[in-house]
Amino acid sequence: MNKTKLGLAIAAAVPLFSAHNAVAAEETSASAVERIEVTGSRIKRTDMETASPVTVIGADEIRASGAASIDAVLQKMTAASGAMTNPAVNNGSGGNARVDLRGLGAQRTLVLVNGRRMINSGTGAASTVDLNTIPVSMIKQVEVLKDGASAVYGTDAVAGVVNIILKDDFEGLDMNLNGAISGEGDADETSFDITMGSSFDRGNVVIGLQYTDRGDASQADRDFSDCPIEEDFENGSFYCGGSPYSPFGRVWGDTADLQGNADGSWHDYVTENDAYNFSQASYLYTPMRRLNLTGVGNFDLTDDTRLVTEFTYSKRWSDQQMAPQPVWFDFKYDADAMGDSLLSHGVVDGEEISYGRRMTDVGPRGYEQVVDTVRAVIGLNGEFDNGWGWDTSVVFGRNDSVDRATNLLNMGSIQDAISKQEFNPLDQGDWSKENLKPYNYTENNSGGSQLLVLSAGLNGEVMELPAGYVGFAAGIEHREEKAWYVPDSLTSQGLANDPRVDPTGGRFDVNEAYVELAVPLLADAPFAEMVDLSAAVRAFDYSTFGSDETWKLGLTWRVNDEFMARAVRSTAFRAPTVNELYAGQGPSFEQIDLPYAQKQAEVTVGGNENLTPEQADTLTAGFVYAPSWLDGFSMTVDYFDIEIENAIARENEQYIVETCLDATGQNVNNDLALCQFASVKYNDKTRRVTFNNQLKNIGTEHTKGYDVNFKYTFDALGLAWRTGLDVTILDEYTVESAGAGSVDYAGLITSGLGSYAELKTNLNLKVSGDNWDAQYEARMIDGVDDYSCQKADAKCLVPSVGTVVYHDISGSYMLNDTVSLQAGVNNLFDKQAPYYTGNNDSNTDPYTYDVLGRRFFAGVNVKF
Repeated sequence: MNKTKLGLAIAAAVPLFSAHNAVAAEETSASAVERIEVTGSRIKRTDMETASPVTVIGADEIRASGAASIDAVLQKMTAASGAMTNPAVNNGSGGNARVDLRGLGAQRTLVLVNGRRMINSGTGAASTVDLNTIPVSMIKQVEVLKDGASAVYGTDAVAGVVNIILKDDFEGLDMNLNGAISGEGDADETSFDITMGSSFDRGNVVIGLQYTDRGDASQADRDFSDCPIEEDFENGSFYCGGSPYSPFGRVWGDTADLQGNADGSWHDYVTENDAYNFSQASYLYTPMRRLNLTGVGNFDLTDDTRLVTEFTYSKRWSDQQMAPQPVWFDFKYDADAMGDSLLSHGVVDGEEISYGRRMTDVGPRGYEQVVDTVRAVIGLNGEFDNGWGWDTSVVFGRNDSVDRATNLLNMGSIQDAISKQEFNPLDQGDWSKENLKPYNYTENNSGGSQLLVLSAGLNGEVMELPAGYVGFAAGIEHREEKAWYVPDSLTSQGLANDPRVDPTGGRFDVNEAYVELAVPLLADAPFAEMVDLSAAVRAFDYSTFGSDETWKLGLTWRVNDEFMARAVRSTAFRAPTVNELYAGQGPSFEQIDLPYAQKQAEVTVGGNENLTPEQADTLTAGFVYAPSWLDGFSMTVDYFDIEIENAIARENEQYIVETCLDATGQNVNNDLALCQFASVKYNDKTRRVTFNNQLKNIGTEHTKGYDVNFKYTFDALGLAWRTGLDVTILDEYTVESAGAGSVDYAGLITSGLGSYAELKTNLNLKVSGDNWDAQYEARMIDGVDDYSCQKADAKCLVPSVGTVVYHDISGSYMLNDTVSLQAGVNNLFDKQAPYYTGNNDSNTDPYTYDVLGRRFFAGVNVKF
């Protein structure tokens, strides 16, 4: 196969990661088959030159990072941002791991395995792929398409596509034992994997096993997170704050706000002294155990027909830990039955009072998940006598989960006991652990999802033009998805302390057809060595909302062996998931900022059967330059522009409360549809705000910017050197809704959506000798401003975060042809996670910053 210098530069333009493995993998494939399929197109080609930018991450780059899960690699890409769930997200993560390209949400990044859909996984009716289901030991390479690809792959490919390619031609035995631990001696991790492969006359079989055991770290064990930091803006100082629901109980009366004492007495509540430090009982880094089993096989049934099979199974046991449960309820004060301890503080006998308590009496809340995910593929592919290729496949996936919450109290039963005068909430003895045993329960929820895809396709060359042959691909797909979630019986009846949660259940099916063309327009002309036009269209018919179509047009103009320009214009869509359509209503506790209210509002969320698909217009345009005067150097520059309409989201919580409540907490604007739907309520005793905020098609999202990559490979001092610099410049990320107006998140960091740095860079330097290599990486996140501090009247002591740079080093040494050793240090200089006023958790943003500090890893590899 004839490869130009520019073609190799495109294939090897691997931001952050050294590129030699990507090129080697491609050349190996090229020697085995004449044409290959590149992520972003179903037309098989003789090289990787397409109109769309594709980043290739090789297996050696993954290994050099010390990562036991692929999310740890993907989340460090400069094109990734926003709220990416990872082990440092303790509150609400469910143990999942997600990738979020462009910060547009994990639901808008399509994850494929070997070019086919992966089953959504997690707890409940999952809507995105949990990357824990894919073992790093079985990954040959990862191809990341940073472009919309709905016309090629269907729904979800709005921000881009992550195609994880498994080893399918491995021979021999490969074993790895890896370990990692933080500089503080916690968050230890051990991973063992074994991969076995064998080839025979007509095929190959690869089997892999990986087991990972990850330990925890506590917020109490880091100086930056050992208590929730509160700001005294007037005095310019900080203090250790926390939750208003505190141990020994808190009472709100008409004129009283009292804090309980261990001896049964009461005193006036003072935030600086009485707020509960919930950080002490919360995880900073969450533990997990994971088992992955994988099998990939192919068998030539005839000289022209091949059977392909894939099987993956994963089982995950994950945990999170949070502070003891806060409980709250109202009752009528009866001094005769409950004692006269409140009378001296101004509470009147017979007065209706509100009571809140942090249940340190029973211990921290534990959240546990057991998640099973299976995916099986069986397919046939081959060639007709005329050289056209064909393929058919069946993909089946299923995810089943059980999640538990421990150390909860049945508040319905306690309130019944209070009304029967069998339980005195003002008597500290009645709250003892022994006395609470009859009311203590474990919440058990179950859920899952199921996927079935039937597909068939054709590809080949339809005609010859003066510039070459027209490539063609077409196919049909039928997909069925269903998902469900069954909450605990007490929770579904509203007998727990939190509001009731409804079950989720639903399904949909879709029929799709696509056509794709690659048309050579010019070849071997002046200033046009090759000009290609690519086009694709996909039509779909959903059982939930009807039919529509998307399209893509791309152009590659290779001026000469050194320079190529490329551009893609496309439309994309994302259909609402089962969970978005049919999720039952339930509580979510969200951050708000009102001077008179608690910072956490109780928000009822859920699905909406009236949702319609998101629609997007995408544009990428750029060039690749590989000058002949500097052998081994290449650069790529790409502009991206993605605009989403009819975006599925919830209204901004802050906007809702500011629109529907006045400065004293009274309801206003009751004639607005927003306030009628939200039904905002403020309890002036507990200072808690409650309202509804279910999903809607509410507005538009628009992001644009630039991806730049420089790569240089050379030999010097008898060594092989590889350098790479990956840069993403975010020019705009605007979210606009009919209610909240327009917000440009570029350069901002939030309390729940992660961060959107205007500049992110990854620098990589690798040097290799005959039997060793060493690697240095520097990852820079530009400074960002706090979103919550953008209001004119905001009072913030730390309204921004400065530039953060992480340094990583690693190396490997081959003892012999069989055994090699590897070691490294991530966050070499122990950079501490930064604080900002509107922080998310642990006084920082665990979606964005490293919370563990310096981390050591080492491993041994044995090959036969």
